[in-house]
Amino acid sequence: MHQRGLRGGLVAWALAVCLAAAAVTTTVTAHAAAVGCQVTYTVSSQWTSGFGANVAIKNLGDPITGWTLRWTFGAGQTISQAWNAGVTQSGGAVTATNAGYNGSLATNGSTSFGFNGTWNNSTNPVPTAFTLNGVTCTGSVTPTPTPTVTPTVTPTPTSGPPPSRTVRVYWLKPSDVAYDQRYPDGIAKVMQEAQRFFKQQFGKTFTLNNPIVEVVNGDRPRTWYENTPNCGEKYWWSVCNMQAELRRKLGLGAPDSRWINVGEISAEGEGAGGGGGNGWVILSGHDADGAAGINGPMNRWYGGMVHELGHAFGLPDSTSTDGTCMSASFYSYPNCTFSQAQKDGILRGAYGSFLS
Repeated sequence: MHQRGLRGGLVAWALAVCLAAAAVTTTVTAHAAAVGCQVTYTVSSQWTSGFGANVAIKNLGDPITGWTLRWTFGAGQTISQAWNAGVTQSGGAVTATNAGYNGSLATNGSTSFGFNGTWNNSTNPVPTAFTLNGVTCTGSVTPTPTPTVTPTVTPTPTSGPPPSRTVRVYWLKPSDVAYDQRYPDGIAKVMQEAQRFFKQQFGKTFTLNNPIVEVVNGDRPRTWYENTPNCGEKYWWSVCNMQAELRRKLGLGAPDSRWINVGEISAEGEGAGGGGGNGWVILSGHDADGAAGINGPMNRWYGGMVHELGHAFGLPDSTSTDGTCMSASFYSYPNCTFSQAQKDGILRGAYGSFLS
């Protein structure tokens, strides 16, 4: 988060104004790039019910600053432990994202990660297809045209609004920012880690909706959000303009007794930041970049989200760096905690019933 010295008084005042009302700037350059990749998947060892594998990635195209590799297992394999990458699995579909230290790959640059998993003791076939940042890895390089803008995404499910007493999450993409799957995927991972941490701390946690991240196509270009005054000083302009648009489009309140709302926008402006309070988290471009894995170690962004969710649930900043996640100790995440008084404050607060 970018709360200049965790200024609790200013944060509370500015959010009260903003919520009662109706890093590095994310810049996606639209140009023809050379893209291509090569993946080598090797079963390094295998035993009854278990196996180990190594995945080597070679970037054959233009340099990249973060990567997401996807494949699908065809015989029921499951991953139980991974290293040098963050790995998630849904059914047979696997998503691996770079660690903080191996996201940048120059042209012809390589990296690798490994994992242990389980198999059915009958067949353990090598996956047949991989994509790197959405590009199918064929072992060759092809030029790609200017990235296409995604179709308008309806952020609310057609069957009706999400269940109440849940956490809704939004990525607002300004009209001149190209769609990048790393952003909804990365923000979702940050929210899932925060959900896990709350469970560890409280013995109960909040519910995320499906899909976890609702992609909202912004009405304005990035500079409009950054330079149109809202909520007082410029620190808040991007995030308050985002929040106002989300409220208008989705019929959200501030506060809203139905949901806790988390918004991230790919816009920032000089000196911009974000914060939390009154059932909202509103974050600017450097947080969105961080979640996408292209702006520093992930623990920084995990801890920051836990901190801001604490504000959304009603907690103030700690008055000193005291080891709690409501102080600057969140920079050391996961080596921070909620004190008993903070836990009681959340559980007895307006959103305590959101934890189950």
